[in-house]
Amino acid sequence: MRQIAVAVHSGRVPGLAEKARQFVEALAARCPDAVLLVGGYWGHMVDVVDAALQRRLRVVLFLPVEKEDVDVPPQAIALRTGCEYRCRSVLMIRSADAVVVLGGGVGTMIETLMAYAMGKPLFVLAGTGAASDKLRVAYPDYFDERAAVRTVYAEDPAELAALACAAERGTATNFG
Repeated sequence: MRQIAVAVHSGRVPGLAEKARQFVEALAARCPDAVLLVGGYWGHMVDVVDAALQRRLRVVLFLPVEKEDVDVPPQAIALRTGCEYRCRSVLMIRSADAVVVLGGGVGTMIETLMAYAMGKPLFVLAGTGAASDKLRVAYPDYFDERAAVRTVYAEDPAELAALACAAERGTATNFG
């Protein structure tokens, strides 16, 4: 079972919904047994969850205490973490075999840094128009001198899905 955390904007960024759907479609084709770990069910997280469920992927939602009452699709597993936003992100990222960043703001970037600090294979969609696009400029390879994990950037959502699927199979270190 491949557990892939998907970090994505909790609001709306023009064009990101389509990129999220393209990612999920490609991921479902390459990793049909994947379990997606998502931080909630609002903003672009809805796009990821709905696309995944339509393609019969399993989805686990890590709901923060502030949004435990959000209505979620019955096919999704909702974990009411009892944690505030950042705390629930720790649980989600720690549970992942790989982390995919589809674009977002500070919350998404915090999850990205957590993945790096935890040594999780890390894949970031570039060119989304979201604030997280700045990560590639600031950190083209590694986030610090520890070189914990090389961050892999891609502009094509399908390529990102292929990279994440391959990484989960233990080949993350093979990506240039």
